[in-house]
Amino acid sequence: MKNKIISFPHIGDYCYFVKPFLENLTSLNVKFAPPITKKTIELGSKYSPDTICLPFKYNVGNYIEALEEGANILFQFGGGCRYGNYAPLQKKILKDLNYDFEFYELIKNGKTSFSHIYKTFKSINPEITKSKLIKELILVFIKIMLYDHLEHYRRKKIPIEPEKFKKLKYKFINNLKSQKNIFRILKTYFIYRKKYKKVRCKKPKLKIGLIGELYTSMEPFSTFDLEEELKKYDVSIKRYTTVSYLLIYKKIFNKIAKYKVRNYLKYHIGADATYNVYRTLKLKEKGYDGIIHTKPFGCTPEVGVIPILSKISNEKNIPIMFLSFDTETSNTGIKTRVEAFVDMLMMRKEKKSEKK
Repeated sequence: MKNKIISFPHIGDYCYFVKPFLENLTSLNVKFAPPITKKTIELGSKYSPDTICLPFKYNVGNYIEALEEGANILFQFGGGCRYGNYAPLQKKILKDLNYDFEFYELIKNGKTSFSHIYKTFKSINPEITKSKLIKELILVFIKIMLYDHLEHYRRKKIPIEPEKFKKLKYKFINNLKSQKNIFRILKTYFIYRKKYKKVRCKKPKLKIGLIGELYTSMEPFSTFDLEEELKKYDVSIKRYTTVSYLLIYKKIFNKIAKYKVRNYLKYHIGADATYNVYRTLKLKEKGYDGIIHTKPFGCTPEVGVIPILSKISNEKNIPIMFLSFDTETSNTGIKTRVEAFVDMLMMRKEKKSEKK
């Protein structure tokens, strides 16, 4: 195989940090899969089983478009639910389409280890050392954590000039992604934190929490850019699911979440469903006006948790809107539902203010 080119599926802005990480460890050319479009999901749906979940179809579409543009080494990072077992089927689908490529999983059967990651990169680049891998893992973890921290701040704020705020985000990413020194990474973060705080903002009209399945939480295209749509209504957003959460915080708060939801759940029901019950309770405690739960159509853990979330909604008097996404979901339909939900929350808030 000549001119080895690596590619991988999109998931939000995290691809900007994955690319230099792979480049530094493999010393090969790494190309983004083409941006996700309607064509991506059409391709993924065409060659995927009908009843399989949406992230699988997006990934297959990403892979096909990347292979068509010359990629011949593919990476899969998914895990945590059935998604963690999809790689062998994705590989078979692509092989049956007569593509010539190598396929690597960094998370296998929902689990990974330093040993597995090291062996994977060693098979691609025999010159890689454990110290080099440790260094690159530390750097990419720090970059992602700092990015997530500023994104958390950006979601809460309602800028007077939204496009300016958005451009600032991508300037931060461009300055951060290729840094190879921890001190320069931290310096970049503090510089942009100051710039973020200088952006003029106004008071949010509502506070809405976003919970649900991880892919639809982190890949904007899969939900028709739900966060940006909410921002149009001057909504402050809280989203728990990030790569930082998946890599670090999920393990830390695992026992806390299980204890907090004991009145609603006796057993862990898979993926992030249990944590979404905890998040719902937490968002109510923090005074959020409403919650939006997103999931791919047929996501078993999230389907199973909906009756529990509905019960909490009734008991705690906090509105929850459930959005399910598949290949037939209408952008217009989602926007209409979001607008109606925001209007309802505004009316509730006004009534509460009148009573005071």
